[in-house]
Amino acid sequence: METETLALAREIDFSMWALFARATLTVKLVMLALTIASVWSWGIIIDKLIAYRKARREAARFDQAFWSGEPLDELYETLGPEPSGRAARVFASGMTEWRRSHREDGGLIANAQSRIDRSMDVAIQKEAEALQKGLPVLATVGSTAPFVGLFGTVFGIMNAFIEIAQQQNTSLVVVAPGIAEALLATGLGLMAAIPAVIFYNKLSADSDRILGGYEAFADEFSTILSRQLDS
Repeated sequence: METETLALAREIDFSMWALFARATLTVKLVMLALTIASVWSWGIIIDKLIAYRKARREAARFDQAFWSGEPLDELYETLGPEPSGRAARVFASGMTEWRRSHREDGGLIANAQSRIDRSMDVAIQKEAEALQKGLPVLATVGSTAPFVGLFGTVFGIMNAFIEIAQQQNTSLVVVAPGIAEALLATGLGLMAAIPAVIFYNKLSADSDRILGGYEAFADEFSTILSRQLDS
């Protein structure tokens, strides 16, 4: 009898697709939701890795141009009021406000320094929103996916026990498929959550470093303009 049971168990298809196909509607919906969350998370991760790498390259090129000794007015004319680089946009916002602060007689409007600083702060905040867009999704997936998978597992095991009671049979052939289907939901939850948590922490740190570079540049640029105001 035991040999026949083991033989029947070997005949059962335990592939992921077969486990999904045999699952109840609720467990299937959980699995689909976790799969979509995983794909969505990886899309955000890849997009942010590319965007942050581009932002670091742009910042390096701009720093080289800014500290090359070229006059700031000429650099501004070269970049334009709306440059493509993120660091360059912070610079352009400060220079735009600097030019607007000049009166027709060549003097400066009162409180020009504070307006220039606020203008660059606003530009940095806009860049922060763009850089960090999507990161809350990773945080949400990382914190909720295991519990969603656990819900699917609990529901699947409950159905497995119901099937055992209905068939009045606790053999491996009856128990194994239902338990395997239920555990697949937990596996999918972890598969979605683990990369989301790891890359959320990494990308958040990368974003903070990039924004810290913009803030440091804004402080240095503000100091340069302050010297010109004092002179």
